[in-house]
Amino acid sequence: MLQTFKIIPETKTIALVAHDHKKDELTNWTRKNKDMLSRHKLVATGTTGKILEKELGIGIQKLMSGPLGGDQQLGAMIASGTIDIIIFFWDPMEAQPHDSDVKALLRLGVVWNIPMACDISTADFIIASPYMDQTYTVEVPDYGSYLNRKVE
Repeated sequence: MLQTFKIIPETKTIALVAHDHKKDELTNWTRKNKDMLSRHKLVATGTTGKILEKELGIGIQKLMSGPLGGDQQLGAMIASGTIDIIIFFWDPMEAQPHDSDVKALLRLGVVWNIPMACDISTADFIIASPYMDQTYTVEVPDYGSYLNRKVE
């Protein structure tokens, strides 16, 4: 498959998502990393966004609640190239009523080669990366041949 490139700018758009039993974990992580996060544009699914905005005192673009379409809104932003990083603390021990949306969101992150953390350790590595304060060129699959294929 051919590759293309996308420039992730200095100011990144970071998606913040957490399942109910992981919201405290994400809140604590964002509090610890508030200085770095405040230098970027933050997007979150509804409930998570409300909690984080109140806790951090910084503006967050809030989508709908995940089960009500927020996961899909976020997926559309990933597919359109709007999201640069995903921090998604999902709960592997609890069944989710919108599990298919969660899997689709994670899949899109991989399809578009988005840096993605699903736990504190990985989120720490991403936030501590020197690339957080500079542009970064990411290699992205070129899906042109797939999109332009002959469909019968």
